[in-house]
Amino acid sequence: MSLLDRYRATGADLPFGDPRQAHGVAMEGYFWRFSQPDSGRSIIALIGVNRSETGMWSTLGLGSHPNGFLRTVVHPEGSADPNALGASAGSAFQGSADRLHVDLGPDAKLDVRISDRVEWPRPAFGGSSVFQSVPALNQYWHPWLLGGRVEGTATVGGDEWNLDGAQVYGEKNWGKGGFPDSWWWGQAQGFAEPQACVAFAGGEITAGPLRTEVTALVVRLPNGRVLRLGNPGVSPVRAEVGDERWSLQGRRGLVSVTVEGNAPLGAAHVLPVPLPLERRNIAGAIEHLGGRLSVEVRSRGRIVWRGESSLAGLEHGGIDRARAEVVRRGGAPEDSDAPPV
Repeated sequence: MSLLDRYRATGADLPFGDPRQAHGVAMEGYFWRFSQPDSGRSIIALIGVNRSETGMWSTLGLGSHPNGFLRTVVHPEGSADPNALGASAGSAFQGSADRLHVDLGPDAKLDVRISDRVEWPRPAFGGSSVFQSVPALNQYWHPWLLGGRVEGTATVGGDEWNLDGAQVYGEKNWGKGGFPDSWWWGQAQGFAEPQACVAFAGGEITAGPLRTEVTALVVRLPNGRVLRLGNPGVSPVRAEVGDERWSLQGRRGLVSVTVEGNAPLGAAHVLPVPLPLERRNIAGAIEHLGGRLSVEVRSRGRIVWRGESSLAGLEHGGIDRARAEVVRRGGAPEDSDAPPV
């Protein structure tokens, strides 16, 4: 193994590296989200490729709004591509930069092609910015896909959807231990301007004795310009988050960004979070697929862009919090997944 390979195996990437490539850490997560503003629909597809002492396994998921469908699976196989963006789990899940195929049963399928991709435009650093180069963090984040052209279909529950023309977003997250103790996340398209995209991710970041809270905020403006805020001291983002409200304020130089999101707790999904070494998932994330999100961008106090979406994905993660919500709904506090396929 080369020195660079050993460095990347900590989860870190050098400047101008490609965070989309697998690192070889405990968990490599890949996430796609599709929004159809005209129909009010949204779909998420996810795979977490997990590493245990006995080999690789995967956390798979497919969920949709507004029909409230969710299927999650513990899969005994898993593979992540070290040379490009790509992840798979047997015949149940294959994802790459331009194709996504999911088959979690006859009522949980997705098959799409993605072209004319609007990818992350900043070559020096990814979504984690300078933190990308810090070894052995518990979590890194990279929103690599901010738009594109979609062709394909989905079967979710009893519904069959044509996804041609849907808006698409994709990200990757990874870390040495799976997920942090607590985190928050959001993503939205479906604005009046179809080129616009907003995404944020934050949580408790640790590496040895280092422990801090960081929130990264990315806004793709309708004119194509991409703003990234979230470096402490340079472009800090302040986040106040609950299970039903997400409030972010960030500033970089003369530019300020305000994001407000909200969604009722009763409409949320409870998503699984992998425990890689234990080869199992537990309830860990409260996620809304049809929340409301407003964003305002100002420069020198003047409004540059203001938008609102009613198809926002909004998440508040923390194992104890999600367990409590599952119990409140009368379910089991741990694995409620379908059996391994």
